[in-house]
Amino acid sequence: MSKRIVIVGGVAGGASAAARLRRLNEQDEIILVERGEHVSFANCGLPYYIGETIDSREKLFLQTPKGIQQRFNIDVRTLTEVTAIDRESKQVFSRNVITGEVVQIPYDILILSPGARPVVPQIPGITSADNLFTLRNIPDTDRIKAYVDHQHPKHATVIGAGFIGLEMAENLRERGLEVTVIDRGTQILNPLDPEMARPVEEHMRLNGVELRLNEGVEAIIEGGRLLQLASGTTFATDMIILAIGVTPENELARNSGLELGVRGAVKVTATLQTSDPAIYAVGDVIEVRDKVQGFETMVSLAWGANRQGRLAADHINGRSIAYEGALGTAIIKTFGLTSALTGNNEKTLKSLGVPYEAIHIHPNSHAGYYPGAAPIAIKLLFSPQTGEIFGAQAVGSEGADKRIDVIATAIRGKLRADELADIELAYAPPYSSAKDPVNMAGYVASNVMEGMVKNLQWYQVDDFTRSGGLIIDVRDEVERLAGYIPGSINIPLSELRNRLTEIPSDQKLAVSCQVGLRGYIAARMLMQYGYDVQNVDGGYKTYAVMAIDRGVDPEGEKKNRINVPEVSSPTEQRLMLDACGLQCPGPILKVYETVKSMEEGQQLEIVATDFGFAADIRQWCLKTQNTLESLDVSGGKVQALVRKGIQKPVEADAAPLTSTAEKEGTSMVIFSGDLDKAIASFIIASGAAAMGKQVTMFFTFWGLNLLRREQAPEVHKKGLDKMFGMMMPQGTRKLSLSKMNMGGLGAKLIRHTMKRKNVDSLEQLMSGAIHAGVKLMACTMSMDIMGIKQEELIAGVEFGGVASYLGAAEDSGVNLFI
Repeated sequence: MSKRIVIVGGVAGGASAAARLRRLNEQDEIILVERGEHVSFANCGLPYYIGETIDSREKLFLQTPKGIQQRFNIDVRTLTEVTAIDRESKQVFSRNVITGEVVQIPYDILILSPGARPVVPQIPGITSADNLFTLRNIPDTDRIKAYVDHQHPKHATVIGAGFIGLEMAENLRERGLEVTVIDRGTQILNPLDPEMARPVEEHMRLNGVELRLNEGVEAIIEGGRLLQLASGTTFATDMIILAIGVTPENELARNSGLELGVRGAVKVTATLQTSDPAIYAVGDVIEVRDKVQGFETMVSLAWGANRQGRLAADHINGRSIAYEGALGTAIIKTFGLTSALTGNNEKTLKSLGVPYEAIHIHPNSHAGYYPGAAPIAIKLLFSPQTGEIFGAQAVGSEGADKRIDVIATAIRGKLRADELADIELAYAPPYSSAKDPVNMAGYVASNVMEGMVKNLQWYQVDDFTRSGGLIIDVRDEVERLAGYIPGSINIPLSELRNRLTEIPSDQKLAVSCQVGLRGYIAARMLMQYGYDVQNVDGGYKTYAVMAIDRGVDPEGEKKNRINVPEVSSPTEQRLMLDACGLQCPGPILKVYETVKSMEEGQQLEIVATDFGFAADIRQWCLKTQNTLESLDVSGGKVQALVRKGIQKPVEADAAPLTSTAEKEGTSMVIFSGDLDKAIASFIIASGAAAMGKQVTMFFTFWGLNLLRREQAPEVHKKGLDKMFGMMMPQGTRKLSLSKMNMGGLGAKLIRHTMKRKNVDSLEQLMSGAIHAGVKLMACTMSMDIMGIKQEELIAGVEFGGVASYLGAAEDSGVNLFI
């Protein structure tokens, strides 16, 4: 017996259901009702038509109403809106949006696919803004493109930093507009975890997009030409794109009494039937189950709508189906970067209280020796007990899509995290490596699951050092020029076995390298020598991307510097350095080696495929007193122009590099070994560091006693050196007061009083100062006179002479002698 099936809404879900219904049953009567003019179009391609990457409007249409009608014998009624459902009599009421004519359409089965509409908040002035747009369909697209084409706006504001918002920001920027993105959240692309989103944010800024996060729009003024922000500031704009999210088009379902779920989405069964078995629902209007953890949610993505439409058609025709939920696999292009994800993120797992392990790796997209290789940041989340994969994220200029698709498939196939190492993937140098990044994720996961290594996450590092832990940086010394974890000491991996005596056995230890691999090797080595040690997961590269955001400058220095205009003549010869395909820290090491052989003032042009190089080269130039003259990110590459040495600005009225206004550091000579003076010194140092100043503390003569370890390794000494060592206090807890010491009782009373009044002890003040980036420097001349060896001093101390101190004092506005 034939059936009459009415479908409300086309595009992905409705159009897929209609086509599948006809392929399964030639006798059924199928009526597709669509409120708009277009039934089947590529809504995911709309931003790219506005940006003119897609050059023809016709390419957006997958099927025309006439084409569907002729090919599938489906009654397509466009410009017709379903206004009500009478479930008892099984009919819908439709209204022609042009003529207003109302028609009743009986049904045996009804499929709801109305989708979701953009959220429009109640912002004062929003209704009077004639330059405000949302993007959902072809008419929206036409309005936006016509406005850009004919009104020639100079600046656009995008409210919302989700997928649609960022795609619109990119495409408007490609059209030449200045673009500002505003979002109330702390990051863009909320489905990503913050450390994965941060490189994308920096990349957006490098491409000229202004990001205003933790910010909201309080009012729209002057017809949309002026925005009043929550922070109290106002700024002008020429057009506004509203992209803060979507809400399900649930009016039909609600008014007809169908059961609703999360955020008003329509509840459906595994067979995609609503609380009324004669009514199915698919697409953005429905509530789905998270495939990993099983909670109810909304996933507004095209794959799900297409799949649900097909499955509903199968069930209507008697086939056994079950829609088991969504992983939320998604991907976005933002200029030269691709961000992809599948499954749960870390924020979700934390909120649910699910035990998990996270790993970060930074492999190349393909073999490094083949041109064009670029690093991918990959994060994998899994159960350390069972190996169940919870989710994954990847960000890179090439290859992120392939890796996330493989991991999404692995989740669907219920593979364990360690079994990713067993997946045999296609390999040739232009496409991958013999150990694909997915395999590498599996190897790292298996190491964690088998207890081969314990990881320290990027957000745990600061608390680790603050609580007395020691981090050993096993990179080569030159790599630290581009940044390092505050308070870490440097013992290169190649020297580690021969310098074990420098590593305390009674202190919490962690090792760090650039991306985690050398740290793992170091951790394995130290564990076999009896040390309890963790590896900083993902290395300095993962830590650093979030350190500045949390107010921790990895170098303890300001990033601001004078912008030096390029002063080279057209005929000046530049050296060229191709660092494409090199994985971090490869590009920086190549720059370092090349600049060493250059003449002062000579230029070096570097091209790299590692987008992290953009941040690295800035910091490297700052640390090495070289000049970054230009930086460009385009065409999938980073291009930097570096001049050897610091160059003065060419403008006659420009401030000199050593102007008083720039002397914002603080330097201190610590001559005294008295407890009270030591406490005062570190209180002042910590306060200066908290104000953003670079602080250098130069310890000489008796002040060196502050830096001595309590449990120092045995050091062979002779004569006066041995006598000095026995007479001087060994460590901070042995220091005496300058006044009223009373045989040590005064020092104990001071410590007791500080504890009672909740004031940090000297040891806590020292740890906090190191964490804040204060540089502790021991005078090597005084050490020699007093017979103090490097091994006797605490970790994190640097060594230098009077020239080192004077160099710090030269850049300081405050110099103290204590």
